[in-house]
Amino acid sequence: MKDGNDRKESYAERMKAKLDIGALRALCAIADRGGVSRAAASLALSQSAVSHKIKRLEESLGCAVLDRRAGHPLLTREGEKLLRFARRILALHDDAVSTLSTEPLSGHIRLGVTEDATSGGLSSVLARFTRLQPAVRVQIGVAQSRIIGDRLASGELDVGVLQVFAEERRADDVTLASDALHWVKSPDLAMETGRPIPLLTFDQDCFYRDWALHAEPPPPSGFQIVIECASIAGILSAVKAGLGVTLLNARHLQPDMEIVTDGFPTPPDIAYVLRAGRSAHTSSVKALVRTLTSDADWHRPLSPR
Repeated sequence: MKDGNDRKESYAERMKAKLDIGALRALCAIADRGGVSRAAASLALSQSAVSHKIKRLEESLGCAVLDRRAGHPLLTREGEKLLRFARRILALHDDAVSTLSTEPLSGHIRLGVTEDATSGGLSSVLARFTRLQPAVRVQIGVAQSRIIGDRLASGELDVGVLQVFAEERRADDVTLASDALHWVKSPDLAMETGRPIPLLTFDQDCFYRDWALHAEPPPPSGFQIVIECASIAGILSAVKAGLGVTLLNARHLQPDMEIVTDGFPTPPDIAYVLRAGRSAHTSSVKALVRTLTSDADWHRPLSPR
């Protein structure tokens, strides 16, 4: 058992620990990219350099932040705690650097977002970015995830916030949140045996729709599309009215909805990702990406039922 002097020395040693900005940025990149190698690529560093930063950080703090055992979560409990602090520290650090920089950024950034991203705190984050970088003009377009992905690939967008199936994430995608998909309906909707299932879908650019219509095994009686609507508000209204069954991610589930599983194919998980386009190397785009990824609250999923 440690005596008083030992405890004082241990506390004093902890107080000497320093949080290196580069190490904190590496930790965030590992959490966002899902591993050390992907984090290294996103930071333009070698894998060994990133590992060394994390090792030095762990030695300084006296605890492990990465769980290196196969099959375990990427971060330890201490690592998860540090990650929350790291995002806040980096946000303040980057804000300070941007504010005090003698060479303010300028330019025009084209940002694509999905409809549900606009219902969170995105507007507040973009307003803060605009105040810090008044010479950078951010033009926002709201579209389906597939359209955002295509426009990023063609160079029509600089940055996108979109949904993808979790297994289809790219190495350079920053994962903002993960979520589950569910088949849902109103409790008042009776499913008639032997008749096609009334299906509520988003428009033809929605990857939910494509998966639902081609998933295996399909329901024995198949689907019949009764409503096609690009708006999440329209789909939610139709579900509540009992007009049909639809696919919704967990963040949109409400108490008056019923999850159904019997006779339906199991949906895959999805992820909300931030993806940079061809102009990812420009200073203004890098600054916006840092702002969007360092704020831990705006992309947090809404509370499910």
